[in-house]
Amino acid sequence: MVTSASKTDFSFNPIDPKLLKDPYPIFQYLREDDPLHWSDLGIWVVTRYADCRSVLVDKKFGQGDFVKNIQLFYGPDFDVLSHSSYAWLSRAFVMQDPPDHTRLRGLIASALSLKRIRMMEPHIRVLAKRLLEAYKNGDNDNFIKEFAYKFPTLVMCDMLGMNEEEYSSDVLLSLNQAIADSFVVFETRALSASELFKADQQMTYLMDFFGDLFENRRRHPRDDLTTALVHAQDSEHDALTIEELATSVIGLFGAGFETTAHMIGNGMFCFGENPDQQRMLIDNPDRAGDAVEEILRYESSLQATYRTALVDREIGGQQIKQGQRVLTIVAAANRDRDVFANPDDFDIAPRNEKSLTFGGGIHFCIGAALARLEGKVFLEELVANYPKFKVNVDSARLRNAFLFRGYEYLRVDLA
Repeated sequence: MVTSASKTDFSFNPIDPKLLKDPYPIFQYLREDDPLHWSDLGIWVVTRYADCRSVLVDKKFGQGDFVKNIQLFYGPDFDVLSHSSYAWLSRAFVMQDPPDHTRLRGLIASALSLKRIRMMEPHIRVLAKRLLEAYKNGDNDNFIKEFAYKFPTLVMCDMLGMNEEEYSSDVLLSLNQAIADSFVVFETRALSASELFKADQQMTYLMDFFGDLFENRRRHPRDDLTTALVHAQDSEHDALTIEELATSVIGLFGAGFETTAHMIGNGMFCFGENPDQQRMLIDNPDRAGDAVEEILRYESSLQATYRTALVDREIGGQQIKQGQRVLTIVAAANRDRDVFANPDDFDIAPRNEKSLTFGGGIHFCIGAALARLEGKVFLEELVANYPKFKVNVDSARLRNAFLFRGYEYLRVDLA
């Protein structure tokens, strides 16, 4: 635990083993004693709810100069865009500012409509039930690999209208592994040479895979989201290019894999640690939606998100200069006792306050509605069919990553 006496010696470090194991004592210190923290990484670290929200909703905070932002970790001579993984990240609309962000997000949102998501609920429920049964009857006891990873990936495949030939078991494994290997470029650090090499290889695979999928739908249209994306247009611009389509869908796939999968895994661990809340959910399955919101708040699968000051700004009394990078730690904001009652307790009773897990402003997570629906359907099917489920928290293993917090191994026994 960091103390006030050591404040001048402390510098936020996303690869600190103590932080990776249990970040919340460090978050509490920062939030209460150093809420606008200047890290040796050359970034501001923001942890209070009000300050994080101010940054996230303020249009004067955006993404800024992508290359310079990445060079903060590697140095000024690092050739960022020569790496396919970083080149992809630079094109993703979550890393862009208006007007490019507005165009790309608008076209994706027009195809990924709330109506389309709601229409998918019956099939999402079938997928959840089928995968839970397969896990119960299978030989592998790792719930993360056998359910949490597969469920959102299959939902996205179904949403895109991919047939079984396009997402065989081997293909699903390849897609999941490619996303896991390539999405390390989101991490707040310099990657090792081997990590970056693998990320580049896997991103090339993903761009080729989804590029081929969209080209196929352009030639042979169907009544599915993939075809809708191919033909999505606005009033001022042409349809998305194949590269833009592939870039955007990889982002959607990755969001489902990295955030929804770990939301499910983190939630199961929370129930394992809090059997009273597990009983509460079993006795009140109509609280599944509230439980999802509490999982998102209490153990956010996305711990933080970046912004850049596009002009000089002031946050919480601190001057932020134009071009300076700000890391908003939403997981710290979600436990701010000035906003949430008993913030360190996992409690699925409804809360009036909303977490910042999905961000805010123009960069609010485009897949939030889908993630919430997947989480709600999963919990409903879990308690309806396996009310005596048991989670082994003692054998659980966390991933060695800061930005996307979750487990690589979690044993769940379905009875």
